Amino acid sequence: MTAIKRLLIANRGEIACRVIRTAKAMGINTVAVYSDADSGALHARAADQAVHIGPSAVSESYLSIERIIQAARETSSDAIHPGYGFLSENAAFAKVCEEAGIAFVGPSAQAIELMGDKARAKRAMIDAGIPCIPGYQGVDQTIKTLKSEAKRIGFPVMIKAAAGGGGRGMRLVGESSSLESAIETARSEALGAFGADDLIVEKALVRPRHVEVQVFGDKQGNLVYLGERDCSVQRRHQKVIEEAPCPVMTAELRSAMGEAAVCAAKAVDYVSAGTVEFLLGPDGDFYFLEMNTRLQVEHPVTELITGIDLVELQLKVAAGQPLAFGQDDVRLSGHAIEVRLYAEDPRNQFLPSTGRIKHWRPPAGNGIRVDTGVESGSEVSPYYDPMLAKVIASGATREEARQRLAKALSASALVGPATNRDFLIDALNREAFAKRQATTAFIDEEYGEAGFRLDPSLTELGMAAVVQYKLRASKALSEALDVNSELLNWSSGVSLDAVSVYRTDHGLTSFNTRPTGSDSYAVSIGEDLLAEFTIMDADHQAMTLECGGERRRLAHHAHEDGLTLTLATDRLEFTLKDLAAGQAASDPSGTGMVVSPMHGQLLEIFVSPGDSVTKGQRLALLEAMKMQHEITAQIEGTVTEVHAEANQQVAMAALLIEILPSTETA
Repeated sequence: MTAIKRLLIANRGEIACRVIRTAKAMGINTVAVYSDADSGALHARAADQAVHIGPSAVSESYLSIERIIQAARETSSDAIHPGYGFLSENAAFAKVCEEAGIAFVGPSAQAIELMGDKARAKRAMIDAGIPCIPGYQGVDQTIKTLKSEAKRIGFPVMIKAAAGGGGRGMRLVGESSSLESAIETARSEALGAFGADDLIVEKALVRPRHVEVQVFGDKQGNLVYLGERDCSVQRRHQKVIEEAPCPVMTAELRSAMGEAAVCAAKAVDYVSAGTVEFLLGPDGDFYFLEMNTRLQVEHPVTELITGIDLVELQLKVAAGQPLAFGQDDVRLSGHAIEVRLYAEDPRNQFLPSTGRIKHWRPPAGNGIRVDTGVESGSEVSPYYDPMLAKVIASGATREEARQRLAKALSASALVGPATNRDFLIDALNREAFAKRQATTAFIDEEYGEAGFRLDPSLTELGMAAVVQYKLRASKALSEALDVNSELLNWSSGVSLDAVSVYRTDHGLTSFNTRPTGSDSYAVSIGEDLLAEFTIMDADHQAMTLECGGERRRLAHHAHEDGLTLTLATDRLEFTLKDLAAGQAASDPSGTGMVVSPMHGQLLEIFVSPGDSVTKGQRLALLEAMKMQHEITAQIEGTVTEVHAEANQQVAMAALLIEILPSTETA
């Protein structure tokens, strides 16, 4: 066919943006599609045209073959790139594209259909002489047969959905007593996810590596392999960290796996980018796992070590061009590692997180590539996969790439939905990963049932208190332009202490911050000095604090939900709501912490410990800026402590009164 002039990308998010980037560089006009939820999405704005294809639900938009084809016809698109996920491995979609005279950027419908069925694919690979894991992939799907075959194979076994992938419809079974329930669960999950409940049973390998080979074919029958990727670090069978080349690969093993992958692709007359996945045992034996008939999420690591743009190659092959190189021309150089940044909460069993991204500072640096479909202001929807970005680092060596990636992630920040950023940094820095020992058991072995949890220390919370003090002072300076900045931390006869109250797993903790110089602060908890800090430099986005001779860089972002701090020298990002910030009305949770809204003279206090108060009742009178301000109760309860006296000068956010909410006294 002739060159592609207009390309429709039947996908969303980062992969849509990724395909658009290469297509535009090739001079191809691009068409994006979007649902209601994605009306303002980055990919819809990145393309030359964008077509609305329906409601937010995937079944009515991104999975609607009819609406995708209609959008292609309306825009006179001569080719469709499916990305990954959604319709990328849908044989019916590929066939409809062909019938409509629209080039499908991928393999034939026949290849997708055969390799998309794990049972049929495995039978085909056995016929082609490809090493396969011992198992059962027959057509008899009765419970009796599946149980019998599992016992014949020997436990542990893996129950898998014959259709689909991504860990859905997959269960590891260690003993016969749990076999039947696992079969029923896998079958139900497979039916819901893929519309088919056929299963296969395989021998479960203990602590293997997951190694996949990138293959590429053209319409002239040429097929090559472009090295391999190690995708062993997985959670619930979902890849988390991918790298190329495999850290334990030898030249002989690469040749053997590569030739087996090409043989598998030739067995189905494969065209375009595809991935043949293997399990690699500790003894060096490898077994066919499955073939993904599409571009993989982790394709950038292959691009970085081969210098080949796989999307560009896909588009050229779809236009009928032959591969411009042979197997002997493929050269691997350096090392690349990719992590998937997800909107999920590692501290809460990795549950997906949604909401608006208030601030997004992507990772950056030498050798860093970021493929993303979000930006500051983007909305993370519950309708779609929660992946926000892929962050890839390349280097001359694996260790250089690993360190670059961890550093770049540490310097990044995303304020809004919870992310797995800290978990990724922690995993990259684990000894087993650094020493090339990670297998598919890595996450279970390293984190166990306790999972991942990393909370700020008291010192780090003290740093947060200093940052908040500095931000308040800067705000006060901007609102009182006649105040000399050198006088902000100065007072005659009174300490300008400020209180920050943070809620932790141990309850409420009050941090008292007292300036000891122009940019030096002492932070105490009660009567006990926690630490002394000096701000070495500061701007509107970050500060460098010194404590005990150690300097740490903190990025900060204040927003309506509190203050988000990202430690650029560590693996920690956390959001804190200062329960003492501003007036008590700023604390909707009703902690009863009544604080001074600003620096001023406390003229009167109208309550004493033991007094009952009602919401809205006057508690104290403060004079500031020649005006008097009433401080009122925001909750109903009993006064437990009064920390100030009449005619006393008080600092902004100083704790004045504590009220025990009536719900706690009942």
